Amino acid sequence: MMALTVHLKSVANLRGKGDRIAKVTFRGSSFYSRVAANCEAVADFNEIFRWPFASRLDGSEMLEIQVYNYSKVFSNRLVGTFCMVLQKVAEEGQLELTDTLIDDNNASINTSVTIELRYQSMDGTAGTRSNGDYLDVPDDRDGMFTFETDSLLSGQSHGSGASAKRSLQGSIPTFRKSGKGVFSSMKLGKIRSSKDDHKKDEPAVLDMEDLDKKAMRLAGMLEPDTISLASVTAVTTNISNKRSKPDIKMEPSSGRPVDYQISVTVIEGRQLIGLNMDPVVCVEIGEERKYTSMKESTNCPYYNEYFVFDFHVPPDVMFDKIIKLSVIHSKNLLRSGTLVGTFKMDVGTVYHQPEHQFYHKWAILSDPVDITAACKGYLKCDIAVVGKGDNIKTPHKANETDEDDIEGNLLLPEGFPAERQWARFYVKVYRAEGLPKMNTNIMANVKKAFIGENRDLVDPYVQVHFSGQKGKTSVQKSSYEPIWNEQIVFTELFPPLCKRMKVQIRDSDKVNDVAIGTHFIDLRKISNEGDKGFLPTLGPAWANMYGSTRQYALMDEHQDLNDGLGEGVSFRARLLLSIGVEVLDTTSPEILSSTEVQTDSISNISESATGKMEEFFLFGAFLEAAMIDRKIGDKPITFEITIGNYGNQIDGTSKPSSSRKKKKDGESDEEDCELIQNSSEDEADEEARLESVSCTPPVKPVITDRNYFHLPYFEKKPCVYIKSWWQDQRRRLYNSNMMDKIADKLEEGVNDVQEIIKTEKAFPERRLRGVLEELSIGCSRFVNLANKDTNQAGRTKLDRERLKSCMREMDNIGQQAKQMRTQVKKNTVKDKIKPAQHFLQRLRFLADEPQHSIPDVFVWMMSSNKRVAYARIPSKDILYSVVDEETGKDCGKVKAVFLKLPGKKGFGPAGWTVQAKLDLYLWLGLNKQRKEFLSGLPNGFEELKVAKTDRYLHSVPPVSLVYNMKQVFQLRAHMYQARSLFAADSSGLSDPFARVFFSTHSQVTEVLSETLCPTWDQLLVFNDVELFGEAGELRDDPPIIVVEIYDQDTVGKAEFIGRTFAKPTIKMCEEHYGPPRFPPQLEYFQIYRGNCTAGELLAAFELLQIGQGGTDDLPPLEGPTDSERGPIIPVPLGIRPVLSRYRIEVLFWGLRDLKRINLAQVDRPRVDIECAGRGVQSVLIQNYKKNPNFSTLVKWFEVDLPENELLHPPLNIRVVDCRAFGRYTLVGSHAVTSLRRFLYSAPNKTSSNWGSAGEIIVSMDSVESNVRKMDTCVKLDATSDAVVKLDMIEDESDKEKRKKKKKKKGAADDEDETDESVLDWWSKYFASIETLKENLRTQETAQAEAEEREDLEIAAEGADIKCDDIVRKGSRMRERMKEKRSTKDKKKGHAVDGSEKRTVKSKVDELMVYNKELESEYGDFEDWLHTFNLYRGKAGDDDEHALDDDRIVGRFKGSLCMYKLPLSEEITRDVGFDPNMGMFQSIPHNDPINVLVRVYVVRATDLHPADINGKADPYVVIKLGRSEVKDKENYISKQLNPVFGKSFDIEATFPMESMLTVSVYDWDLVGTDDLIGETKIDLENRFYSKYRATCGISSTYSLHGYNVWRDPLKPSQILAKLCKEGKTDPPQYGPGGKVKVANRVFVAPTEIEDENGLKKQTEEHLALTVLNHWEEIPRVGCRLVPEHVETRPLLNPDKPGIEQGRIEMWVDMFPMDTPAPGPAIEISPRKPKRYELRVIIWNTDEVILEDDDYFTGEKSSDIFVRGFELRVIIWNTDDVILEDDAFLTGEKMSDIYVRGWLKGQQEDRQDTDVHYHSLTGEGNFNWRFVFPFDYLMAEEKIVMSKKESMFSWDETEYKIPARLTLQVWDADHFSADDFLGAIELDLNRFPRGAKTSKQCSIDMIRNEQELPSISIFKQKRVKGWWPFVARDENDEMELTGKVEAELHLVTLEEAEKSPVGLGRNEPDPLEKPNRPDTTFLWFLSPLKAIRYLICNRYKWLIIKIVLALLMFVMLGLFLYSMPGYLVKKLLGA
Repeated sequence: MMALTVHLKSVANLRGKGDRIAKVTFRGSSFYSRVAANCEAVADFNEIFRWPFASRLDGSEMLEIQVYNYSKVFSNRLVGTFCMVLQKVAEEGQLELTDTLIDDNNASINTSVTIELRYQSMDGTAGTRSNGDYLDVPDDRDGMFTFETDSLLSGQSHGSGASAKRSLQGSIPTFRKSGKGVFSSMKLGKIRSSKDDHKKDEPAVLDMEDLDKKAMRLAGMLEPDTISLASVTAVTTNISNKRSKPDIKMEPSSGRPVDYQISVTVIEGRQLIGLNMDPVVCVEIGEERKYTSMKESTNCPYYNEYFVFDFHVPPDVMFDKIIKLSVIHSKNLLRSGTLVGTFKMDVGTVYHQPEHQFYHKWAILSDPVDITAACKGYLKCDIAVVGKGDNIKTPHKANETDEDDIEGNLLLPEGFPAERQWARFYVKVYRAEGLPKMNTNIMANVKKAFIGENRDLVDPYVQVHFSGQKGKTSVQKSSYEPIWNEQIVFTELFPPLCKRMKVQIRDSDKVNDVAIGTHFIDLRKISNEGDKGFLPTLGPAWANMYGSTRQYALMDEHQDLNDGLGEGVSFRARLLLSIGVEVLDTTSPEILSSTEVQTDSISNISESATGKMEEFFLFGAFLEAAMIDRKIGDKPITFEITIGNYGNQIDGTSKPSSSRKKKKDGESDEEDCELIQNSSEDEADEEARLESVSCTPPVKPVITDRNYFHLPYFEKKPCVYIKSWWQDQRRRLYNSNMMDKIADKLEEGVNDVQEIIKTEKAFPERRLRGVLEELSIGCSRFVNLANKDTNQAGRTKLDRERLKSCMREMDNIGQQAKQMRTQVKKNTVKDKIKPAQHFLQRLRFLADEPQHSIPDVFVWMMSSNKRVAYARIPSKDILYSVVDEETGKDCGKVKAVFLKLPGKKGFGPAGWTVQAKLDLYLWLGLNKQRKEFLSGLPNGFEELKVAKTDRYLHSVPPVSLVYNMKQVFQLRAHMYQARSLFAADSSGLSDPFARVFFSTHSQVTEVLSETLCPTWDQLLVFNDVELFGEAGELRDDPPIIVVEIYDQDTVGKAEFIGRTFAKPTIKMCEEHYGPPRFPPQLEYFQIYRGNCTAGELLAAFELLQIGQGGTDDLPPLEGPTDSERGPIIPVPLGIRPVLSRYRIEVLFWGLRDLKRINLAQVDRPRVDIECAGRGVQSVLIQNYKKNPNFSTLVKWFEVDLPENELLHPPLNIRVVDCRAFGRYTLVGSHAVTSLRRFLYSAPNKTSSNWGSAGEIIVSMDSVESNVRKMDTCVKLDATSDAVVKLDMIEDESDKEKRKKKKKKKGAADDEDETDESVLDWWSKYFASIETLKENLRTQETAQAEAEEREDLEIAAEGADIKCDDIVRKGSRMRERMKEKRSTKDKKKGHAVDGSEKRTVKSKVDELMVYNKELESEYGDFEDWLHTFNLYRGKAGDDDEHALDDDRIVGRFKGSLCMYKLPLSEEITRDVGFDPNMGMFQSIPHNDPINVLVRVYVVRATDLHPADINGKADPYVVIKLGRSEVKDKENYISKQLNPVFGKSFDIEATFPMESMLTVSVYDWDLVGTDDLIGETKIDLENRFYSKYRATCGISSTYSLHGYNVWRDPLKPSQILAKLCKEGKTDPPQYGPGGKVKVANRVFVAPTEIEDENGLKKQTEEHLALTVLNHWEEIPRVGCRLVPEHVETRPLLNPDKPGIEQGRIEMWVDMFPMDTPAPGPAIEISPRKPKRYELRVIIWNTDEVILEDDDYFTGEKSSDIFVRGFELRVIIWNTDDVILEDDAFLTGEKMSDIYVRGWLKGQQEDRQDTDVHYHSLTGEGNFNWRFVFPFDYLMAEEKIVMSKKESMFSWDETEYKIPARLTLQVWDADHFSADDFLGAIELDLNRFPRGAKTSKQCSIDMIRNEQELPSISIFKQKRVKGWWPFVARDENDEMELTGKVEAELHLVTLEEAEKSPVGLGRNEPDPLEKPNRPDTTFLWFLSPLKAIRYLICNRYKWLIIKIVLALLMFVMLGLFLYSMPGYLVKKLLGA
């Protein structure tokens, strides 16, 4: 190994005192020394640097040492540079010297450096001193680290871009300010023009970073991490600091409508608030509404209804739409019903969920009218949002066990609190400025004539949309500067499930209001949910609004822009607003409970609240204007720059009526009286009569070529400048700029790393480590810088909070990056890219500042006073700051700006063509910092001012710059080839040529016809290219080259294909043309068409300066070599790739599905293969219809291809049809862009017979095979003698134990021991789905745990990270998982049912259920036969909705194999090597073969509704070739999840009929049936695949029963065949159940039972075991396709890319020449089993008393109980609440009855008789309900069929859960009965009834989860007491009674044997209940009533009353007769 060692001793004669640092650079890689702190004249470094390398040291190579004054805060200042040529060192081997440094003007300075150099060559000739003098290479920790960081620093000037890639291909040294911090390398430019050297500023430094790839490879050096390889090299390469990177993507992406499909499944509701309600669910999205059916009298309705909404709108509009779920009580045709509760969420929230969906989640319903109310119930639903091309993985749909854990499965995004609180959102609107006029002048003049005053022509008001509600302010009549001072208040749950708030200024108009401007506020950006977070807050701050141009037109073509769709093309207005949120305490009494939007007025806000007004200065210089579209080339053109309304001369605002100091319009009359506040004293008294100049003078364009013009801005470059006044809120933009720059560098770095990995270059981990290092330094630098001037005026709460959270977050990112850096190893690079991209997203999110300050700058090109094209430049990008990192990325830089058409004109092809390309220099800063504004311009100009006689002329900005220095260059564009171009012609090909633009010159390559991969191999020479400016600067910073690729059409204009940018490698005249930089290397440039990629260009560009000697001094050009091509110069040899000889073998198999060409059928096709000019043709297919296969299979051709695989040209496949008279027509073509996957790699001999006889022993039991145990098969080490016993035989004792256990659990029923006869294919299917679900669950858990572990690791290692949130998240996740698990376990543990299920399951054989297509699992079955789609026709762009599928005209089947020549002998020496077949040995013949295809269709899920009622009537159609099977008569009525359970047999002949189409159609009574969706399966690839997809291999072999072997070949025959094909020894079956295949021994049982139960010997189990482990067989092994069901998406050509449902199916294929297969497996849907549920209601107790007795006033209830054939016997009710007050006595009583039904079938409800006048709440009934029903055991659902409505054609089948509902009611005669309480029992798992009334309590309902549950289907008969419950006013559950009931389940047969009567009727009548005498109706027997109610109770009272009456009568009589009597006595009569 050779090496150069530099010993840097000291630097002397330094001036001043300070920290010094040195940088030593050799061959482009640099090392920094340590910092020498506080040294004065001498800095002692005494450090050694060493560069190991592989190529000899060239005498002309340079060593460069730079010495800096080091600064921690600012960039390092260069003291001087020392450069030396290493010729002497190369000769002598060592050298010691002291020499002076030179400054950047190449003048010598006093400072000197002392160094010692040593060169150690391979042979040791140079450098003979002993090694002891030198230190060794520093170890990885230190040395490599410096190397990484610093090489990162070295190459990258700011901005991203692959600075280094440049250096790879031999590019340009870079100018930059150097320094230790990464930020210094972001320094954005020399802030100085060549004249003012006296100003304090740091010079820039030239970094020699010119390693060319080749030299590096030779040098074998570590590739420095700098090397950036972004595929768009040249452009992203931002080498110097004077130009910034152009934007490649042209077209605005937003604003274009896209297809979306939203599917909502409403499953069920729970705990709905309200008594005995009839709920309906309304699903509302935007304006569309759909309703479910109504469920009667239930609080937990079950719907399972599926709704689909289709939209075609732009993404922004879609994501802002609100999904609203409302539950309405008793809605019908006549009345709208009462709202129970609603749930709202925007579509964006759903779309941003994983998989774009919520699955089986519970939405919490809240009441919008009363926010103090609690939760109104829960709604379980699935919501999914699918855009084009999204596919949604739905978890498997079959037999869901109900997830009852509502709290754990809420419909909320991850991290949201379960209980959201109500909050008020206050949007305060203060005032607006700068509104455009919204009325015509004519109207204004009419008004003026009448009223006599000039009014502002706009009547604005503000409207705010939020979460589906909108509020608006008042209208301010006629005002350009309206003042509202109003607030709009929204009440919404917090955090809201709505991400954006839309604020719009609108113009009130009598006809219709239009938007003036729109601003969106993202709530995530104005709040922070962390521990130290803050509620949403904003402002008061100005929001800038952009939209269409400001001229008023009645029909504004860009009105959409004002509504916020697409990028605004002009400033419209700015609005001062603020937002605040207050979380409400809903318990406080004075709160307003409604959620209506309110508007109130607020007080005014002070002027200074938004910041201090400052004067800003914007300067722009137009250095070049080229590529001007020819349509406008004939008129003079001017350019206008505006910022806000300043500078806008055509349509700025009319002058505002209120005369204000700070002007908002473009006219400059008031500016005269303002002073420029300038810091320098001589300017302080200057009167700035500075008229803003915002337009360039009109200039007529000059023609460049046929398409484009340019403006003749040669020496003289026009300038513009504008003064404007804005609030000084620069700090916001500065912080944003800093974060953006860090993000740019990170993005570039990550792209590099990916590119390095993609191109398989060395050391991606180093580059990534460097990137992370850079990121962490950048973050810490941010934290230091961002915390400045925090007390600035106008800082809002959001500014302060955002600063805190940004600093926390940046600190966090920095720490994590630092931490991650240590974990980056070679093998973890790919994993670590993901977190790095996550950092990038976080940075981009943080950098987006929600509060605006200075509006964006618009550049308009105008022709004859009309606006033509524009560019919009964010003001932050050009904002100046004294601190470099804060400066905008394009400030003081020349940027290539491409102008585009405004609004919708810019969509599609019009938007791709450039309207003009400007080289524009912009600078924006405070007026007082104005003296810096020219510092970034290319040097060598003089300023031209406006001719004024002022003495202050020097401070006036120039109106133009004159460059008196110009350099002349020759540009050489080496255009080699392009690949994967866009197909622009109807043939599916293009006729491409490239047009190269540089400065004002352009040239084209030749046109190559009919290809998508043109190899032009052409050198374009541009002579005498004049560039203005200093030579040195141009060297570092050449203008960019634009390459456009067009398709030549015979008629009309050439069509645009795409565009790319590049930067040339430059050679100045004094430089040598030679390695390492010249000749330049070819490289790939990505071609863009709009936002889409449209291919790649392979080219190289060099720019050579022409000196005094003219072009003769340049490297010579070869003349045209190829006489046929005329005067075309080919790419020179040094640049063309080095070629090697390759042989490409082509396997021609056949052609399929060729479509007609020009209406004629293809009859005699041929395939032509071409690569790099060589090729081969297939034989002709003589009759395509009869046999579309080729007769000769393999052909080959030899070709010279580049050594470098990445430069391999594409291979073209073209199919032509040979017609009569020698005519050929192109059918279609296909380009194979990458040949790498077809490269032949020799089989690895070492692995071919791995291991000696390693024994694998796998034993199986014939009956009890458990698939899950099989999975535990141990993977074997190659060499070990492993003996693995997988014992499947259960110990007898174990079985006994299990049985005993079961008996204990009360499940001793014989049926539980699963009987073979009961099992069918569906048992197997459901068992497999359970397994699939469990596997998915474990995967999810494992994944979550792994991610969490990684997070925690990072957090733990960087111990000082503020990682509380990470830890919290982790623990939260874990708790969630635990909770979920524990609830599941509980359920399983307590339910006998659960444990039972598990034991049963283990016995059922399983199959594989794939929740995707089988192809995706097996690589499309392209193991040897590949399918190439043939394309024809023009490629579509997005807006035409043309998918490439429409262009497919057929498929070519075949394969390729490519290898370097010569090939080693041993391959061809193999036994049986057929030289005709080349590398394609042992391939089956391709003669036609007859096959029986058996298609099994199991079911379809989530079909797209096809009928108006939101359902479909699906049936299956199967097509194969000409055969078609329609199953129309078996359509399934009104089902979106139909179970078909069908098999279809079709005979087919491959290859003619090989594409199977399975479609699902919707049956219609009238009209044609509609296609819902279809799926296509290529059977041929499956048939011939080595994975053996003909018939899936089951896990066990049995001769009968549900798991019967399907394949006509037995396992042993299949095994023998596989061994023969794979050329291995046939299997050897040994004694003791062993079989040996290829050194592998398998063990399995050898007995099998036949139908009669007789056992016999067999080898089949053994063979099957081998087949199930075939992938373990060396060399030939692969995973064979198991018995399976695949799930395929259904697609509809009318809705491309959006799934229309899924179908579950599988296909078996049997060749007709083998024995015929058995009959198809029976998979028809299970018929539900008929049951009868008998419920006897015996008694009730403690029923609440509701009525007051008419006589007594006592509370009583008339009890009756409502109820299948489930036979329900109601014995008693007890403790029923008494409802009525007795009529006279006021006693409480109830007239009780019980009602019951099986859920969902309210029409079958049954009532008991009434127990009148229950005074204690006790009721006696002895009443029987009988409910017959059909039940599916596997799905645990009741099946019922009924007509949906009277108009329905046929019955619809419903599946509903088996739930018995019992209710207790109080009967009323004259009013509706009163509902008292209810209980719902899930017949599969309900709590066991209490033995007595006393033990029965409400806890049986409350703690249902924890109590042991039973299943009526297991127990058959249950009796006990259950509680009735209802909810009181406070929504609490209360006990309202108890019922004693007996449930008895009988099957239909048993029911027929022992029938029973309803109620108390025959047969088997129940005895009459023993009721108290009080239970009767008073008006039927009044005397009895009197006797009971009065005599019994009030006997004594009556007696007392009678006695009292008698006394009273006697007293009366006494008093009456007394006087007479007395008189008589007295008178003595």
